[in-house]
Amino acid sequence: MMMNLFSSFDPSSNWNLSLNWSSSLLGILIIPSMFWMIPSRLNFLWIKISSTLHLEFKTLIGNNMKTNGSTLIFISLFTLILFNNFLGLFPYIFTSTSHMIMNLTLALPLWLTFMIFGWINNTIHMFAHLVPMGTPPILMPFMVCIETISNLIRPGTLAVRLSANMIAGHLLMTLLGNTGPMLSSMMLNILIIVQLMLLLLESAVSIIQSYVFAILSTLYSSEVI
Repeated sequence: MMMNLFSSFDPSSNWNLSLNWSSSLLGILIIPSMFWMIPSRLNFLWIKISSTLHLEFKTLIGNNMKTNGSTLIFISLFTLILFNNFLGLFPYIFTSTSHMIMNLTLALPLWLTFMIFGWINNTIHMFAHLVPMGTPPILMPFMVCIETISNLIRPGTLAVRLSANMIAGHLLMTLLGNTGPMLSSMMLNILIIVQLMLLLLESAVSIIQSYVFAILSTLYSSEVI
């Protein structure tokens, strides 16, 4: 029995242990087995998705010799987030991507790596990026402050966006589900249909949010090259 509405997002809600975080490791047991079996429709589908993502990320980054193979990082990031988002849709499985600690662990090292690479290898370009083209001289100090702040909050916005979208849908489904015992048979049937529609919406959100996280990371990396 939940003591409060947000206990479903508590990683230590069961037995006072943090075993719920082990849900993020389930992919190690499930996904690699695909590559050791005879190719199936699932294999071909995933290869097609990976190829499409590779071409899109490559277009965003640009054809630079220094960026060869970097699309694999973002495809892996997309896969990890997508898998954990989908796992959270199953009953009694902890959604690790609904927590800031998980999302910041993904976003902060990526952003910090981009910044270190950019300031070491393309210092002039990084300084020039702080002042957009066509800015009047009197506004340049303000634009530098604004661009610096917007750059510093990027990992936080990535993490908050993913966490908020994952929590919002799960919270709405939990709220509607808790009203089930108090409804009549007819309203209960309507509630089940609404819950199924919300589950379909959450499946779409899981795909979209993992794609947005990977795309924004790719765009941030393209700015430092």
